[in-house]
Amino acid sequence: MNHPLMQRFIEVAGRIGAQRHLVAIRDGFVAIMPLVIIGSLGILINNFPPFGSFDLPGILNGIFGEGNWQKVGGSIWNGTFAVLGLLIAFSIAYNLAKSYEIDGLSSGLITAAAYIMLVPETPDWGLSFAWLGAQGLFVAIILALVLTELFRYLLQSRLAIKMPEGVPDGVSRSFTALIPASIILILVGLFQALMSHFAEISIFEWIFNIIQEPLQGLGNTLPAAMVVSFLNHLLWFFGLHGTNIIGSVIEPVYLPLIEKNLSLYQSGVSAFDVPNIVTKPFLDSFVFMGGSGTTIALLIAIFFVIRQEKNHPYREVAKLSTPAGLFNINEPVIFGLPIVLNPIMMLPFILIPVILTVTSYIALATGIVPKTVAILPWTTPPILSGYLVTGGSWRGIALQIFNLALAVILYIPFVVAGVRALKQRMETR
Repeated sequence: MNHPLMQRFIEVAGRIGAQRHLVAIRDGFVAIMPLVIIGSLGILINNFPPFGSFDLPGILNGIFGEGNWQKVGGSIWNGTFAVLGLLIAFSIAYNLAKSYEIDGLSSGLITAAAYIMLVPETPDWGLSFAWLGAQGLFVAIILALVLTELFRYLLQSRLAIKMPEGVPDGVSRSFTALIPASIILILVGLFQALMSHFAEISIFEWIFNIIQEPLQGLGNTLPAAMVVSFLNHLLWFFGLHGTNIIGSVIEPVYLPLIEKNLSLYQSGVSAFDVPNIVTKPFLDSFVFMGGSGTTIALLIAIFFVIRQEKNHPYREVAKLSTPAGLFNINEPVIFGLPIVLNPIMMLPFILIPVILTVTSYIALATGIVPKTVAILPWTTPPILSGYLVTGGSWRGIALQIFNLALAVILYIPFVVAGVRALKQRMETR
């Protein structure tokens, strides 16, 4: 594992994972994830199917009147998913500014104001929700990065107003940001005027047509999902946080895809008929069960293989890792077994998730299982997540059970090989 090419790969991946702008994008998405999950659950409750004799919609209709209670979920949607681009613009700008140790709040507010300036108006003088939401994500990201860098440059110039000591900190920050904010917003206004005059199209529509739509089309394919799964686990094998490193790249692609599914599901379209197969919940619920590497299946395989030796090191690690693994937290087994830089576990850890990506894609593409229509906390345990993410379908649970069984079967030979290798090492000591 000390091959120069491997060492170079680890160094490059580590630098990418620590790159300031990518970290700001990742942290920006992480910061708004609670709002995204709440918005998703609001729509899921609005469309929750009867479960046996328990008919939640019927109960709520009896209390609030036919359909009135669904306004709650609709309002939650308006405050979360419907303004996703605006939230991301502020969040990324804030995090990038904080990484430079400059005023994050001012940077976020300036970026949010600029974003609103660029959003096309509706005929009734309102703002288009289409571009305030997920369709505006790429503009939000670009705007946040560019304007924060410009804000930082202007702050370091002589244009910023320096207040004397003794002035309250909040007042001082406001005056310091005044001239840079004025310059930035004037430039954004000029840019908007030029786009309207010469291009006769908004920057949102241009970016969406040129960049975002093609990337989303590519992301919703089986090869792209396999590549994402492979790279995530290859990075984890070398001890790098694969989910964080590639998160800043895949979130802008996959979040609009689940938003589209959610929006259609909210309007009454069946979970079988929504368009997008590959989404973040698709990977989280059907591939990354127990965490990256589908390690909950590895834990089951360990308990199956090692039944007699109660104090075996593998079994001890599995016992300690299981409670966290049930909630998709698998650092204890990744670093405790270990899986990191373990040549025996390299093949199953990387390839099993890729195989499960294929089986899951086929199940959803053929209509055997409904497509994903909800975003859940990533700590939602398997079985429950399979039910909720498919809009309350038992088929989602069935797919998770099938994938887990397949993963356990594939892990067992490698657990046996690991046990033998460990025994040989202990005998030679």
